[in-house]
Amino acid sequence: MPELPEVEVVRRGLVPHVVGREISSVEVLHPRPVRRHLPGPIDFADRLVGRTLLEPARRGKYLWLPLDDGEAILTHLGMSGQFRVDPPGTPDQAHVRVRLRFADGGPELRFCDQRMFGGMQVSDADGGIPPEIAHIAPDPFEDAYDPDRVVAAIRRRRTGIKRALLDQTLVSGIGNIYADESLWLARVHYAQATDAMSAPRVRELLAAVRTVMGEALEQGGTSFDSLYVHVNGESGYFDRSLNAYGQEDLPCPRCGTPIRREAFMNRSSYRCPRCQRLPRSRR
Repeated sequence: MPELPEVEVVRRGLVPHVVGREISSVEVLHPRPVRRHLPGPIDFADRLVGRTLLEPARRGKYLWLPLDDGEAILTHLGMSGQFRVDPPGTPDQAHVRVRLRFADGGPELRFCDQRMFGGMQVSDADGGIPPEIAHIAPDPFEDAYDPDRVVAAIRRRRTGIKRALLDQTLVSGIGNIYADESLWLARVHYAQATDAMSAPRVRELLAAVRTVMGEALEQGGTSFDSLYVHVNGESGYFDRSLNAYGQEDLPCPRCGTPIRREAFMNRSSYRCPRCQRLPRSRR
C-alpha cells in the first residue's frame, strides 16, 4: 500500500496538471471507488462540474484536491490506486474507474484502481483539512507536526514501538515498509516497549523516520510492481535501496548478518538480529 512518500510523489506530480483547471465533465465508470460518497455517483459527478481545482494537498497517506468553493475531492489510493494524466482520446489504461475532463480541452485526469480498495469522495473541507481525516495526526513533513508531542504520546502508550509507528492517530504516513526501514536505521527492535524507551531514543527513531522517508521521496517512492506509478506512468524505484524490508536472508548492509523475516500483525517484519536485538524483557 502506498505510504507517505508515494502519495507525496503523486501529489507533486499532479500540481502542474490540475491547478487552475475547470472541470467540464465527470464519468464514474465503476461505482465502488466513490462508495464513500454517500449521495452516490451521480451526485459526485454533478458536484464537481464547473468547479476549479486548486493545489493538491496531503496528510499522511491521504490526498485531496481542493476546489474553488471550499470543498475537496478526498482520495485514498488503497493498494492499487493511480492518478494518470493523459491527452483526450488516449486509449484507457486498464482499470480506469473515474475520468475528469476539463474546460480547456487539455489532458484528462483518470483514476485507475485494479483492486478497488481506494476511493474518492467530495468532502466539505471548508478550505482546510477534510473532516473525514481530522482524527489523523500530522505527518513528519507538515508544519503542524510537533515531535515533542509525538514523543510524549508514544511513551504514554503501552505497546510495541512498531505498533505505535503504524498508529495513524500518533503520527501519520508510516506503513510497514518505512517502519521497518526506520527501525533498522535506528537499531531498534520492533517489539521494544514504548513505555520503556527514553525520550531521546524515541526522538532518534522519529528522526530516522524522517530521514528514510525523505530519501524515498527524493527517489520517487518505493515500487515492487506495476500497481504503483507516477502520474506519467513511470514506476518508483526506492526498493533498490531498502536495507531491511523484503531483504530476508540477505546480508545486513551494516554488519553482514542475514536479515530475518518474522510474523507481525498478519504481515511481516524484517530486522537484523544483531543490530536490532530483542529487548531483554521480551526474550
